Amino acid sequence: MTTPDAPESMFRLDGRVALVTGASSGLGDRFARVLTAAGADVMLTARRTDRLEALATELGGADWSAGDLADPEYRERLIVHLERQHGRLDILVNNAAMNDDGPIEEGTFEDLRAVVDLNLLAVMDLCRISAPLLFASDAASVINVSSMYGVVASSGPMAAYNATKGALVNFSRHLAAQWGRHGVRVNALAPGYFPTEMTGEFADPALVRAIETRTLLRRPARIDELDGALLFLASDASSYVTGHTLVVDAGWTAI
Repeated sequence: MTTPDAPESMFRLDGRVALVTGASSGLGDRFARVLTAAGADVMLTARRTDRLEALATELGGADWSAGDLADPEYRERLIVHLERQHGRLDILVNNAAMNDDGPIEEGTFEDLRAVVDLNLLAVMDLCRISAPLLFASDAASVINVSSMYGVVASSGPMAAYNATKGALVNFSRHLAAQWGRHGVRVNALAPGYFPTEMTGEFADPALVRAIETRTLLRRPARIDELDGALLFLASDASSYVTGHTLVVDAGWTAI
């Protein structure tokens, strides 16, 4: 048995094309930066044009497209654009999401549908549309960004968010089973609380206390503490990993 020459090289993404949704802020912004730093040619998409343009400039002129992923026609245009501009797709990071705010009995049907449309149906449809490009890749990886609340329930009133994130976990398993014969790996990434717009950048002391009390590490996360998990799932470091849900929550779901 030989000794690996440069094991860190398995995390490199040189020559690969990645699409990151929800890239204008939070985890999506960070994911785009990390994949670019690892050598990938990253395409960005989200709704906020100004933020996408600024991030693309920071990343040295990355390709970007602004639009609403809940719109089926935009999803079609996005993949057509990606194929024309890049000719391939190796890494699909389905990160775009929204949250419902309030008890289900106080909301409307439209409130529920908005969350399901973006968090679940848009992900499933984007996988459907991009399948030919992923099948053509020799190192395709789909990363569906779920949540620790796709594994356990939250105590807060987020019924649609919990439902969609749980669905993403099983959708990832199913798609892994379907696409394994094409050499496409499909996994879910399930973060706990990280400092983003969705969590108010940890400005709420009550949230910080809950994290300190509930997690096994007894501290809030840093945004960079998802970098390794993302690179692992995107790269050859996880070449024999598919149908898996990687939970990064400091042990919140362990007890």
